[in-house]
Amino acid sequence: MKLRLHGFLPHSHANGPGIRAVVWVQGCSLGCPGCFNPETHSFEGGEVVTVDDLFQRMVALGDSLEGLTISGGEPLQQRAAVTEFLRRVKTRMELSVIVFTGFTWEEVMRMGATEYRCKGVSEGRSSGATQREIQARRHPGTPTPRYPDLPSADFLNYVDVLIAGRYDRQQHVARSLRGSANKTVHFITDRYTAEDLESVPHAEVFISPHGELILSGIQPVAWAPGGDSA
Repeated sequence: MKLRLHGFLPHSHANGPGIRAVVWVQGCSLGCPGCFNPETHSFEGGEVVTVDDLFQRMVALGDSLEGLTISGGEPLQQRAAVTEFLRRVKTRMELSVIVFTGFTWEEVMRMGATEYRCKGVSEGRSSGATQREIQARRHPGTPTPRYPDLPSADFLNYVDVLIAGRYDRQQHVARSLRGSANKTVHFITDRYTAEDLESVPHAEVFISPHGELILSGIQPVAWAPGGDSA
């Protein structure tokens, strides 16, 4: 299974609690005005990687991570590959997972209802699993789901926090991992609390081994070569 990837950051402090790897997928058709990452919109850009290769990048980081953050681009427009990647990360590495999506919570729930109606028909059932049923199949110690009786889109089985909604530059806030006030934060499990997100830095700056300047976070600094940050 393959995924179109925009970027991979092995260690970040500004994309969720603790030290996290960050995956930016390539491709988004939502077109939010003022998006922080317009270079991720084209479905022709980035690089095509296999889920196996991307997972091995995670494994190579060893025990240095608290979690993984998925952003983009739009992760849910590559939902099958993202779901398989998250499944491996969650079940084999037991890292926390945060996902940013431009889709609203209601749209995500409709994805789940559609997935499970299809599964119900193909498997001779009237409906699919809920978060409560999924929890019963998880290993002991897995954080408890906050929405136990809702049909779950498959990828949510492996997510602790979902930040949902289009970016609205008229409501820009850059707080608690939300780029704008209309975005909603959903604690799918009890791994984190709102207070955990409030303490996350808004931005960070790296210089890669190849001399590339990397700006990351919910409000990356504006950088003018030879000038001051803004």
